[in-house]
This record gives sequence, structure tokens and C-alpha cells, in this order.
Amino acid sequence: MICKKCGEDTLEKQGDIYVCKSCGAMAADADNEEAIRKINEKQQAQSKDGKKEKKPKSKFGEVLDFCTPIVIAVVVALLLKTFVFANAIVPTGSMLNTIHEGDRIIASRIVYNFDDPERYDIIIFDFPDDESQQYVKRIIGLPGETVNIVNGVVYVTDTEGNTKQLRDDFVTNCVPTGNYGPYEVPEDCYFVLGDNRNNSVDARFWKNTYVRRDAIIGKVMFRYYPSIGKIE
Repeated sequence: MICKKCGEDTLEKQGDIYVCKSCGAMAADADNEEAIRKINEKQQAQSKDGKKEKKPKSKFGEVLDFCTPIVIAVVVALLLKTFVFANAIVPTGSMLNTIHEGDRIIASRIVYNFDDPERYDIIIFDFPDDESQQYVKRIIGLPGETVNIVNGVVYVTDTEGNTKQLRDDFVTNCVPTGNYGPYEVPEDCYFVLGDNRNNSVDARFWKNTYVRRDAIIGKVMFRYYPSIGKIE
């Protein structure tokens, strides 16, 4: 007889039922109700035997299942904070109106792994006079340049001797004042100012005037509190 399950002609009668030698399937004559009942009972018994009983978890296992995703999330957050992002709360209004007092900001730690800092970038860095503190300012002078501030207006002379007036559209709505400089920016260093030019304690007033390249933590990209927005 042909087995309906595997299609092989290997059905062999064993008592009231037929058993396939190839696949082990069981069959019976359509009018043999007793044989069909026996087949169903055997199949149910085999199904129960094939299933492993699931043991209840111990209290430790339940705690482990609960804590594992939390631990993973904390580790990922720490890795991102250490190697990818830096966040800070700005305590003063020295960067008005670009960044307000109390704003919480995010900086990219990795952006300067691929490119050098550029003029007008806003950066988080270790304060040159006390590296236990972190400051937020805007890059104005690049390595090798000379910065002069005349009546509040900033002029930069590049390494080829060309002098230009810098843009100031980001400066707070006031007229910058004062004469400062000249500042000759060393190699691998940057000259930085606050956007709130008349109310910013920045490179003009520090003992150690310049920010070293290796003291830059990251480029400020976004504000996430009290509102979300890009910072430029």
C-alpha cells in the first residue's frame, strides 16, 4: 500500500493498523473506527513525549532577565557618552543669543577625528586656566593666524599675510567694543570668543589665551533642552 505521508509503497499491516516502514506514519481502513482511535491516541502520546517540560524559572533567573536589558542600556549609554557624544549645561549667558543660560547641549566627540576644527565652530573644551572646568565658545582664530580686535571689530591675518574682517551676524544684539590683541595663534591651538561679545570671559581675558587642539572635547551640534534645535 502507498503511504499518504511519504508516498512510498511501504505500508505494512500490524494488527488493526498499517505502519509505514519509511516514515513511521500510521494508517487504518476508513471504516475501522477502533484502529483510527488507537492511531490518534498514539500520535497524542508521541506529541506529549516530544515536548520538554518547561521548568519554572528561579527567582535569580527572573531578576537576571529583568536586569539584563537595563545593564545593557546603561553600558551603551556610557559608551556613547564617553566616545561619541558630550553633553553640557551652559551656566552663563556668554554665548547669547546662540545659546542661552541653562540650555542643555550635545556635542559630537568624533567629528574632529575626521576633520580639523573650522572657524565659527562652537566647541566644548577644557578651560586652559583650569582644565577641570569645561567651557563653550566659538572658534575665531585658527593655527598660525593673527587676531586683532579694533573697536570691537575682529580682524584676522592668515598665514599668507591676508587680512580680513570676520562676520559677526551671530554676535548678541549690541555693539561690540574694546581693542584687544594682536594675538598670534600657535600651531595646534585656537583663539575663541563668546557670542555675547561685551559680556563674555573668553580668550581675551585668560592667562593661557589659546585652546589646544587636544583640549577640544567636541563640536556643539544640538540643543535638547528647553527646546530641540540645531546650533550653528
